[in-house]
Amino acid sequence: MSLIGCGSSSSQRYHLKNDSAPINPPDLSKIEDAQPRYEPHSRQGNKPYEVFNKNYQVLPTAKDYAEVGKASYYGSKFHGYLTSNGEVYDMFSMSGAHKSLPLPSFVRVTNLDNNKQVIVRINDRGPFHAERIIDLSYAAAYKLDMLKQGVSNVKLEAIHIEAPTESSFLSASTQKHYIQIVASKDKKRLLLIGKELESKYNLSARVKSVKGLHKLQLGPMLHPLLAEKLLQTIRQQGYPQSYLLTD
Repeated sequence: MSLIGCGSSSSQRYHLKNDSAPINPPDLSKIEDAQPRYEPHSRQGNKPYEVFNKNYQVLPTAKDYAEVGKASYYGSKFHGYLTSNGEVYDMFSMSGAHKSLPLPSFVRVTNLDNNKQVIVRINDRGPFHAERIIDLSYAAAYKLDMLKQGVSNVKLEAIHIEAPTESSFLSASTQKHYIQIVASKDKKRLLLIGKELESKYNLSARVKSVKGLHKLQLGPMLHPLLAEKLLQTIRQQGYPQSYLLTD
């Protein structure tokens, strides 16, 4: 998690010393893959950085990226803490950490040991271990059937989507777009924020809860580019970790 978390030995930042699987996870079979879409690069996590005295460069684009190597996963130790691009890590979402792909990026992951596939959204940095090319969320590892082994051979293929054109303003989508504002264990606080945002942006707010982690979302919107414009406004007005999702 963030530049000193995922794959690092920092023990002061997290309430758990060692990573572990959740005690009572939800039904992960019903969790859908990440839905690839255009997202501008995050303001955080996309500059060159250094970990364990090694320098890393971030790719300018995910286009044409593919790689074969080993995947690991991360769980309870990092759950609820910030990722490298400022979002909150949710081990029950379909996400991942990568050393050099732009944040965010979408990647198809194939488990070469059993040919199972998932699509994840890269929003974090890591893993900083030799030979490992991606750290997956607990949910993604479950769907790839790699929880028992812990590490699996995988193939990564980026799913690159070009930026929308201005004509997209007038073309409504069949999908409903929501902006996830923030995630927190304090549901009452999120409800108060939701009321403020409803009044400010004339949209409905909802709170979705999974295993004690509550997610405040604003929407729905049918125009993807308008949703993207509002996302940028909300990020600039105090919620830099916000991101788009679709129903």
